[in-house]
Amino acid sequence: MLKPAISCDSLKSTDLTDIGGKGSQVDTTAAVKLNNAQWCKVEGTLAPEIRFRLLLPADGWNQRYMQVGCGGLCGSITLQPGAAAGCAPLNSNGFAVAATNMGHSEEETDWGNNRQKRSDFAWRGQHLTALAAKKLIAAFYQKPAAFAYFNGCSDGGREALMEAQRFPLDFNGIIAGAAAMNFQVQNAMYHAWQVVSNRDKEGNALLTSKDLPLIHQAVLNQCDALDGQKDGLIAAPQACHPDLEVLRCHADQQEGKCLSKEQLTALKKLYDGPREAKTGRKLIVSGPQYGSELAWQGVFIPEEKRQPVMSSMISLSSLRYVNFVTNPSPSFTLSALKFDQKTFDELSKLHSLYDATNPDLRAFAQAGGKLIIWHGWADPHISPLNSIAYHHALGQEMGASQRQAFERLYVLPGVYHCSNGEGPSLVDFLTPVMNWVEKGQAPDAVTTWQASPQQHNSFGQPVGAGGKGPVKTGPVQAEKPSLKEHPDMKLETIPANAASRPVYPYPQYAVWNGKGDVKQAASYVPKTLPVVNAHYDWAGSGFYQPYQFSN
Repeated sequence: MLKPAISCDSLKSTDLTDIGGKGSQVDTTAAVKLNNAQWCKVEGTLAPEIRFRLLLPADGWNQRYMQVGCGGLCGSITLQPGAAAGCAPLNSNGFAVAATNMGHSEEETDWGNNRQKRSDFAWRGQHLTALAAKKLIAAFYQKPAAFAYFNGCSDGGREALMEAQRFPLDFNGIIAGAAAMNFQVQNAMYHAWQVVSNRDKEGNALLTSKDLPLIHQAVLNQCDALDGQKDGLIAAPQACHPDLEVLRCHADQQEGKCLSKEQLTALKKLYDGPREAKTGRKLIVSGPQYGSELAWQGVFIPEEKRQPVMSSMISLSSLRYVNFVTNPSPSFTLSALKFDQKTFDELSKLHSLYDATNPDLRAFAQAGGKLIIWHGWADPHISPLNSIAYHHALGQEMGASQRQAFERLYVLPGVYHCSNGEGPSLVDFLTPVMNWVEKGQAPDAVTTWQASPQQHNSFGQPVGAGGKGPVKTGPVQAEKPSLKEHPDMKLETIPANAASRPVYPYPQYAVWNGKGDVKQAASYVPKTLPVVNAHYDWAGSGFYQPYQFSN
């Protein structure tokens, strides 16, 4: 473990103009105590308005650097690691860790009107933060980082893939969780569709949270056993084709025990996702998977019929200011959005700026980079089929054997967006990627643990999520996370006696061996999923081909 070679205060004089240009500087330095350890906290600006925070261990550095991605549309600095539950090197406070606001503040809703800030959000903020952090690390310890890692989820997952695609030398190991890689259609098409498809003529929600347990149970009744174990989790949702008509109301049924014709129509639209108005072709990779229903509350299903939902907030924020070459009026509403080829073509114009779907990772692989992609099967925000489609695109572009040399995909049953869910959601992907990078040990089975009801992680969550998986219902503004709620470096712990099970590289999944304790990972064996789709036909299928990035 290395000790600092200079004082924390000395870093104030570090020149960052070679990285961010005129106006780039270290703003403040301070000695702080976090997790019973001493740190040097550095905050700085990379021109024009990329803010970053870097924590440097003062008690001893293990020569590793980790950059944490930012969820939603970012706008704040959140040094909250995830997908690293129980990771000993991280929990011993030996990592240097940094994060950025990606060039704008949360309060600046119209930042997308600024072309520079679009680029800073799309790619520049994370890249320049990596360069600045490495320079400050080398100055503080008089030695560069031996290994650099990026760990992000949601938009942080998109940022992770963007780093591998655009800047293959920035990081040795990358963890990309629930990546919003199809950024342009994710907010503009998917989330918008989930809102408008659930509205009646008066604008009220057809389905509310009280309907979700009924829907979820109907799906479980038909599909839970398809993966070989009736455990309340659907590990093979692509093999699930439930008959939703069992939910239709009959004359003698009580209210709340069934769905009306209008509700059932809305439900089918939610699963299916938006389609082109004339041709019927899908405009996204996929809608939410069967088994994810309980996670819909607050994301696109309200508690009461007139309450706002996160999907409305995130789609309007994107559509009004970020997604189009020329922004619509700030008063643009979802009712004005047309789900047709013309709208898709307009969104496609910024695909090469924001999206992170380029499957040509040859430079990253040749540099020795290792990539772990992961997703929850029950994610209500971003369909896991996005990650699966990218995994297949890597194989198609680079060959399955070359993909196997540097990439793994894990899909977790019953897990929501970046954390939480009915399934075991606590997982450590940081240790496996470190072992792969530093020791050449390719990952196979990774243990997951059941989180306690009190455990909530804001890692990757969009503004409004409050770090509790699905966003709560009620006014979205009231759910904004605060620094007091989510302090820097709040580490994930594994509860005593937590149930565990392994997750295997896709397309394998864990099946109970029929004799051991179902709450112990050792009682599970790998099995290949019964349905493995390698191609998804949608309007953006070409997005998964190599393309030239725009800046």
